[in-house]
Amino acid sequence: MKWWSRRITLPSGTSVGANYRAACLAKSKSTFISKMGGVLEEADESGYWVELLVDSGKGDQQKAAPLLNEARELVAIAISSINTAKRNSGPKE
Repeated sequence: MKWWSRRITLPSGTSVGANYRAACLAKSKSTFISKMGGVLEEADESGYWVELLVDSGKGDQQKAAPLLNEARELVAIAISSINTAKRNSGPKE
């Protein structure tokens, strides 16, 4: 991966982990849901940048496939976690 593609994907990719860590330390369900929303947004953005690199001819489709799969899986996990937390939160805090 070229330096400019790392520069594009690194911030959103590392932000997924930082937001997830913050969600794990959340002191309330609303904070957890909010932080997992950040995980969702950043995972989706990471996938977007990889897709953009491939579509522009700057990235290799075969090498990008596992990254795109991982981004999609993280998006699905975040959505499921948010929905479960909302379902289990009961009345508003």
